[in-house]
Amino acid sequence: MTGLRRRAAGFADAAGDLDWVIGITFGSQEAWYKARVGFGARGAEAVFFRDGEYWAKGAISMARQTANETARTANIGPVVLIGPPGSGKGTQAKQIVCRYGIPQISTGDLLRDHVGRGTELGLEAKAIMARGELVPDELMYGMVTNRLHKPDCRRGFVLDGFPRTAAQAGWLSALLEKELFDNNADNKSDNGSDNRSGKSKPCGPVVIQLMVDYNQLLQRLTGRRSCPTCGRLYNIHFQPPKVDELCDLDGSKLVIRDDDREEVIYGRLAAYEKQTSPVVEYYRAQQRLVAVNADRPVEEVTGQVFGAIDSHRGC
Repeated sequence: MTGLRRRAAGFADAAGDLDWVIGITFGSQEAWYKARVGFGARGAEAVFFRDGEYWAKGAISMARQTANETARTANIGPVVLIGPPGSGKGTQAKQIVCRYGIPQISTGDLLRDHVGRGTELGLEAKAIMARGELVPDELMYGMVTNRLHKPDCRRGFVLDGFPRTAAQAGWLSALLEKELFDNNADNKSDNGSDNRSGKSKPCGPVVIQLMVDYNQLLQRLTGRRSCPTCGRLYNIHFQPPKVDELCDLDGSKLVIRDDDREEVIYGRLAAYEKQTSPVVEYYRAQQRLVAVNADRPVEEVTGQVFGAIDSHRGC
């Protein structure tokens, strides 16, 4: 009993390793309860059992609150997510935003924002797209640079879908080295004078590659269905509707988006592989690449992603 009590105290103090089963007492009660404890995207949580039956469930709020508060105030630096369509980049980006309080930046969103606001860059891009041409890198570089200089990017940011080519990766590295993440506080001496001749070390990105088995990827993409009325998404393999091909909420017949048709998907995956392989090799050579098994459940993938970011924290 004594040994178990000491181990329980050790568990309470070590919020980073909570994936084992322990015995624990409550107050002066002599009865022991089993606590299965997990730590993932939502922090630490315990499910308690007594005599083999469910007894109670509760979050270990102090450990979770401390971890989240630390994460949301620390300097995270740039995070780059790489993965094929259907690998869960959007899902993981949202988890990162929620935990660390840094913005998610998508070049597609940037382009739509500039065009919608009628900025100089947006008007130029609109004219190019109206001619049926692709927006050149130089124009996107201007939009990305503008966004990364915003105050909310000071502690870090998540890039989703950028860089897509080795040339873009090289440009991003140059931008980070020359312009971003020089800590202003470190550039001031004790008397407040400017000390910018001694710049802080450039903060390179942590690059997380979401790895998914090809057949699993095809099931994720070809199995997608959406409701044309309410917009709810389904997957006939992993999250099917209660009634085949009908929305659970309003009974509308589910549809397949053009992007999710098999012939389109094969083309998208082939194009991704050809375009992105040089990016992966670029960051592997820089020892920035962290491969994550994205075939696992979402919570496990998120835990691996958080681990990669926390190991990188502080650049």
